[in-house]
Amino acid sequence: QVQLVESGGGLVQAGGSLRLSCAASGRTFGSYGMAWFRQAPGKEREFVAVISRSGGSTRYADSVKGRFTISRDNAKNTVYLQMFSLKPEDTAVYYCASRTVKFVELAYSLRDYEYWGQGTQVTVSS
Repeated sequence: QVQLVESGGGLVQAGGSLRLSCAASGRTFGSYGMAWFRQAPGKEREFVAVISRSGGSTRYADSVKGRFTISRDNAKNTVYLQMFSLKPEDTAVYYCASRTVKFVELAYSLRDYEYWGQGTQVTVSS
């Protein structure tokens, strides 16, 4: 069982920056694939970014590529999402998620992830 706790959300003006953190419980954090998803009001939850177990590979949704950076610190059991040049359309609840990696290192679908945090609200004002 993995427990995930997000933090770092808040209200920011367009063009601003935020860094989200996701702290995980357990001693096997380095064995889990990690990702960030988001859900805007009235919309389905969508993929944002994913990182491999070692942190050496990352992938991003086209909508955030070049503006967001996912990273992880396995010694601290934490994954981060650094967000730059925020836009009003980035407003959403952001969730981190973890999965046991079996065959494919990077996964982009909600159903691939076993554990979810409670989410942190990010609001970008215009």
